[in-house]
Amino acid sequence: QLACPLDLGCHSVCQAEFKPQVDLSQLPEIEVKTMEEDEEVLFKMRAKLFRFDKAANEWKERGTGDVKILKHKDSKKIRVLMRREKTLKICANHFIIPELQLKPNVGSDRSWVWTTPADFADEEAKAETLAIRFGTTENAQKFKEVFEEAQKEAVKSE
Repeated sequence: QLACPLDLGCHSVCQAEFKPQVDLSQLPEIEVKTMEEDEEVLFKMRAKLFRFDKAANEWKERGTGDVKILKHKDSKKIRVLMRREKTLKICANHFIIPELQLKPNVGSDRSWVWTTPADFADEEAKAETLAIRFGTTENAQKFKEVFEEAQKEAVKSE
């Protein structure tokens, strides 16, 4: 029972009752593939990701969620993968290659900037300049360490 949300002095109380149309306990469970099943998690941390929009000459938020650095068990390729919280939509997805340069973001010890020649977040390869910000300096430093170690491994596997 709800009182009038507009506070218009209504004295009647809503008597509407809503019942689910489908009993969710009767639906079969569906296995969802994330394409991460054959990968080892080297790093996982909550962060906020931005991309640089050249046309507007400004940073635009891509999303907040867990950024992961994943290593494929067979190919040994290592990639950055980030999904937005709640929707789980991919907002970063690219391989870590030796050519990437992780640079400190001006004015912050909690964030990094890099340019990737081929980010697949929008399902097609696109060069992107990305910035990532962590909650603490320590978390940002851990990301840098794992990222740079992945670059060393990428050099070895070439």
